[in-house]
Amino acid sequence: MGWLGLDDTDHLSGGCTTHALFELLQSIPSNYEVQSHRLVRLYPFASRRTRGNAAVAVEIIGEDYDELMTFLESWWASKLLPLKGLISESDMSDRQQYPSDPGMVWFNDKISADFYWECVSREVTISEAPEATRSWGGNGIIGATAAVSWPALDYTYEAICWRTKESVGMGKTRLVDLERLAEIDSKPETFMSRDLRSNSILISPRGNCPVLFGLRAKTFDSAKINSQYLAESSMTEAIDGMIVFQTNQATDDHLPEDSTAFVENITIKRRGTVAVLCKCGTLLMAFAESGDIKLLAQWLKPGDQIKYNGLQSYDKSIHLERLSIIKALPDKRRPRCQECDATLKSMGSDQPLRCPKCRQQYPAEWECVERKPPYIGWVQPPKDSMRHLAKPTSW
Repeated sequence: MGWLGLDDTDHLSGGCTTHALFELLQSIPSNYEVQSHRLVRLYPFASRRTRGNAAVAVEIIGEDYDELMTFLESWWASKLLPLKGLISESDMSDRQQYPSDPGMVWFNDKISADFYWECVSREVTISEAPEATRSWGGNGIIGATAAVSWPALDYTYEAICWRTKESVGMGKTRLVDLERLAEIDSKPETFMSRDLRSNSILISPRGNCPVLFGLRAKTFDSAKINSQYLAESSMTEAIDGMIVFQTNQATDDHLPEDSTAFVENITIKRRGTVAVLCKCGTLLMAFAESGDIKLLAQWLKPGDQIKYNGLQSYDKSIHLERLSIIKALPDKRRPRCQECDATLKSMGSDQPLRCPKCRQQYPAEWECVERKPPYIGWVQPPKDSMRHLAKPTSW
């Protein structure tokens, strides 16, 4: 019958677009079938991005178009439109905050994927969005349309479980069975559940939103079965419901092809952040939180050849999401005296070398010493600093 998209119903202190969709689907007339639940992450640098930077969409099957539109009109007016204008500041985010501006779209037919590719790679304005069969609201129309137009060429899954209204209203600490989570995290089909390096639980958000956890997996069955196993534990708090979404997470959809370059120079900044200027003029940024990427970038020297990928920021620099060494230039050092084994010293420009001990002279030359990189192959940020869209290089 058609596709419904939804976005921008949340702000930093509350709300959740996935939960808004869940509530809508709980109330949709029973003569409609809902399938193809989608959760699509968007361009990470968008100035008006929402807290989770994700939009949702579903395909709805049914016969009575007028009845469905009447339901959606009513739901929009009573449940979604009142969410417009909510805003909250946060000490955890230094970017400008914008009021929530919900958007909902309906397309009778599937649309071109071109708009999706724009929405994951750059900032898009609402005027660029393809015209929907029906649309409601404001800025959220962008993400809602992107979720509908996603071609799902590569995909993973996320099973989201929501808290009960009582738990959200009382602001209780989230309770998830950590022993079962550790068991789930050891399975090859699941990913990005924990970061043992920082002892971080990655499936549960912070803040006062209704999501209890979102379990990511490579297959639908793994996401569903493992999330049910976690939710059914007596050590996990009661849930209000669950949906398994097909997602663009861990697909690298936001990235171009890998690039190569030669290093011109590096600058180490505050907290170890590294600015790598390439000979082609491209500026690469390895931020303090990027872990091994930062450490490898600090090791670089002018002339080294590297391979990299990352997303271009608003200032045209590339924020590195993976980095590797193709060829490292050797270090140069003065040879040692054959008699004393002391390091030879230069006697001046165009002059020979001389041993500082026995004073024996040698031709002016350098020895090349191989530099061994601290990492072989690709390096990525630690799990708790990776983007939702980034694909693990081990895949």
